[in-house]
Amino acid sequence: MKIQKVEIKDDCAEVNAKNAMLDNSSFSNVSMRNVIISDANLSDLKIDGAQIGGALIKNIGMPDGDHPNYDPDLKHRPVRFELCDFKTSLFIECDLSQVRLENCNIAGLTINGIAIDQLLANSKK
Repeated sequence: MKIQKVEIKDDCAEVNAKNAMLDNSSFSNVSMRNVIISDANLSDLKIDGAQIGGALIKNIGMPDGDHPNYDPDLKHRPVRFELCDFKTSLFIECDLSQVRLENCNIAGLTINGIAIDQLLANSKK
């Protein structure tokens, strides 16, 4: 594959990239509504100042044993969320083992129907 630099300025209706390496790319002041990213390595991705209402993020992590890129020796590196508003969001069938919440507002947070703020308040009594 020939490596080239592409610069897009002003309006661009649609970009389709397949089998592409976009390492070290940056996007600023862009609208990327309805973007689909699949089968991608997004390691060290940084998203800052974005609106992601209605976003669906799924199948995130290392490939499972059936995937051609599966490597049992590789471990998923931690993901970090800072200054995010996840009010009324839903996490379904996510592995949250060893997750830490620090300085977070947990009012109304429930896990499998159990109100965590009330559980913590009761445990302090």
